[in-house]
Amino acid sequence: MKHDLKVIGMGELLWDMLPNGKQLGGAPGNFVYHAQKNGAEALLLSALGNDDNGREILDLLKTKNITTDLIQVNEKNTGTVDIELSSEGIPEYIIHENVAWDFIELNNDCKKVVSAADIVCFGSLAQRNSVSRNTIERLLGQCKPDALVVCDINLRQNFYSLEIIERSLQLCNVLKLNEEELPVVCNLLEITAESEEGQILELIKNFNLKLVAYTKGAVGSLLMTANEKSYIQTPEVEVKDTVGAGDSFTAAMITEYAKGKPLKELHQKAVELSAFVCTQNGAMPDYNQK
Repeated sequence: MKHDLKVIGMGELLWDMLPNGKQLGGAPGNFVYHAQKNGAEALLLSALGNDDNGREILDLLKTKNITTDLIQVNEKNTGTVDIELSSEGIPEYIIHENVAWDFIELNNDCKKVVSAADIVCFGSLAQRNSVSRNTIERLLGQCKPDALVVCDINLRQNFYSLEIIERSLQLCNVLKLNEEELPVVCNLLEITAESEEGQILELIKNFNLKLVAYTKGAVGSLLMTANEKSYIQTPEVEVKDTVGAGDSFTAAMITEYAKGKPLKELHQKAVELSAFVCTQNGAMPDYNQK
């Protein structure tokens, strides 16, 4: 069993402009926060602007005990996302372009940290710009052979392509996606299986994946390996918003998987954590409220 897991989340870092005020956001930051809460040594690799929004994020990250050593500062604006919540609490996103996290640079500090990591998590959204995409791809090439490399498919607006999806799946060994993303991915990759389980098994086989997490919101979630599966219904909770719930699920799932926990047990922990996040405002709630 591994102890002191070294975890890296890389990609977008931004303000989510929610109806009730702005919240720190971006899937990698959410993932790092929850991985750290689950006992890992977690670092966030991203970029912010040299502006008030960026400085405010750095200050807030420190209050969350998130190390900012790998967060670059450049002359672009700090990222923001306008979010409107539906009556069911489901977020709809307007993600502004050509912001700081689109221009993450490759440097020796990043290479050193990624090469020592047990878990590295990245997504498709942060690859919308060629600068960050090239950095992410080259860093993933630095991962040690036994590292768990998690791709959290994040299909937002038009910020994805067959090339990005296919390359991401080639670079990862763990995949996380939801009920809206699976059919899009299957269509792009010409996956022909009719059932969802069949489609996931085809992805596992085609890309040599260790684990796939498939979440279906309020319905339930499915974890699958080449020879094992776990399905758990989503618990009924009073939802405030679902922002960050999927990221918390991924963090709990992969840190427990790295510790060698049984599939059903780690799945249950992931489900419980994501349900808790849904009952709170924002993606990084205080765990003392659990």
